[in-house]
Amino acid sequence: MTEAPAQAVKGPSLRDRARRWLKTALWIVGGIAAALILGKIAGAFFPRWWAHRVGDQVNDSIAAGIALGLFYGFTFVALPILVLRWAFRKRRHWKAWAISFGVALVLALPNLLTLGIALGSGHAAHAGERTLDVEAPAFRTSSLIGAIAAVVAWAAFEYMLISRWLSRRRARKLQDRLAASRQTPAPPSEPPAS
Repeated sequence: MTEAPAQAVKGPSLRDRARRWLKTALWIVGGIAAALILGKIAGAFFPRWWAHRVGDQVNDSIAAGIALGLFYGFTFVALPILVLRWAFRKRRHWKAWAISFGVALVLALPNLLTLGIALGSGHAAHAGERTLDVEAPAFRTSSLIGAIAAVVAWAAFEYMLISRWLSRRRARKLQDRLAASRQTPAPPSEPPAS
């Protein structure tokens, strides 16, 4: 029997590759344009919206502004740190890291919105700043203090965990040395010189 000659396997033609490349480039350009447009809309909307939400909660009270600022600052820094610590403490798949990073970003949104108002230079940030000054006095400063307290608490917690691990390790080494010294016979004692 004679075998039919094997046909050469051809890849996509140059025209197909060019079409695929053009389609990909159009998707990338469209995605960037959509992200820029959504960013502009979000930059004009969210600072004002967030300032009014906080203002409604504080209701012109300095005590409420301090309490709410400390709560938001501490909670919405501590929770993202805990999520990221869980994600990066062990070797995980990159998808778990990406999801954890997204969850941490969502949990940090209240502080990120307040930071955008405090550091923003646009009209919406200035409008949000004025709203917070009038309707939520002491909120921004208290939020910063709460965020710093969360970072300090996290650093202290990590220090305690590391020092506990080191002391256990040191104790294990001392126990091993003690057990080894008990197993080796004592050197013969020399008679006292007279």
